[in-house]
Amino acid sequence: MALETSPEQPAPVRQIATAISGWIDRLGAVWVEGQIAQVNRRPGVQTVFLTLRDSVADISVPLTCPRVLFDGLNPPLVEGASVVVHAKPSYYANRGSFSLSVRSIRMVGLGELLARLERRRQLLAAEGLFAAELKRPLPFLPGTVGLVTAPGSAAERDVVENARRRWPAVRFEIAYAAMQGPRSASEVIEALDRLERDPEVDVIVVARGGGSVEDLLSFSDEAVVRAVHRMRTPVVSAIGHEPDQPLLDLVADVRASTPTDAAKKVVPDMAEELNGVRWAQERIRALVRGRLDREQHGLDGLRSRPALADPRSLLDVRSQEVLALRARARRTLSHRLDRAADDTAHHRARARSLSPLATLQRGYAVVQDEAGHVLTSVTTVGDGMPFTVRLADGRVRATATSTDPDPTSDPTSDRANAPTDDPTNDSGASHG
Repeated sequence: MALETSPEQPAPVRQIATAISGWIDRLGAVWVEGQIAQVNRRPGVQTVFLTLRDSVADISVPLTCPRVLFDGLNPPLVEGASVVVHAKPSYYANRGSFSLSVRSIRMVGLGELLARLERRRQLLAAEGLFAAELKRPLPFLPGTVGLVTAPGSAAERDVVENARRRWPAVRFEIAYAAMQGPRSASEVIEALDRLERDPEVDVIVVARGGGSVEDLLSFSDEAVVRAVHRMRTPVVSAIGHEPDQPLLDLVADVRASTPTDAAKKVVPDMAEELNGVRWAQERIRALVRGRLDREQHGLDGLRSRPALADPRSLLDVRSQEVLALRARARRTLSHRLDRAADDTAHHRARARSLSPLATLQRGYAVVQDEAGHVLTSVTTVGDGMPFTVRLADGRVRATATSTDPDPTSDPTSDRANAPTDDPTNDSGASHG
């Protein structure tokens, strides 16, 4: 009901704000379509503040969404996404502001399509189809490059011309297929299978120019992704431009931003390789020359040493040392021999001086009976007793006729105990 007011009876602000709040509350929850223009996530606040803008008119309304609902969206909600929200209109009387309290959010149009692609990407990633360890390296110089593209397309021209400009001898095996439309996915799979069976194809490029998300849907088809995952030949994805990223880019071994970039990745640049070869040759020559110079310098240093400049100098020094050692050895040996000879003569003289034979040679004799006993006293000799006299050069056999004792030889007498020079006292010899 309309408020009855007049200049004399105006309504206070609170009454007007309360009336507006009541009118809006009676509207109930509504479905609203629009585009997300702004997302504001405040730290520590369990509410996310958004702005929903009309897709045609320049009109926008604020949205308040619970953080749990917002974070549970898959894929995450971003600015620019087209959505349909189920919300309850609310009017905050204290601030005089209007907003929609969100209860549900749904993607529509492109947003819904991107959401489905994101869910598919997550499922395939969970199976491990995009794992980095599955990526195969490209051959340095492929013998034949397989190309999957539309007939007469700009992508085909870019890949072939740029590749041949870089490496003129490169060969291509082209398998044509529809690059968009309902038959695109099946034809791309057939072209890939045909190139996979060709043993001469070393790498395969799937090339297409730019387009909308709907035009590139066939390259996010699950069958195409699984077909590329099963291939043994390395695959290069060159779909669209840099911002475009279909699922084929994730499963392929190498992603090229454009078809021209794919040509640069599959074949090397001949000019750059020739420059690299020339640089390598120059570096090798410089290293070899440096090594030879160092070795020559070392040889010159060795040859400049006195030992190598005149090798005979070492021999002369060693020869003098050998001669000196030989002379010293001779002197030492001569001295040793002289000392040995002196020792031998000394021992010989001592042996001779102590030998009984030497005593016999001075005129003494040894008297023995027939049994060989030495006779030391005349008392042991009887008349007519045979005995033997031992001389220096032989024996004399004799017979005693008589004995004449010597009184001076009495052991009890002082004269007998006196020293004497008669050697017969020690040797037991006597005169016969």
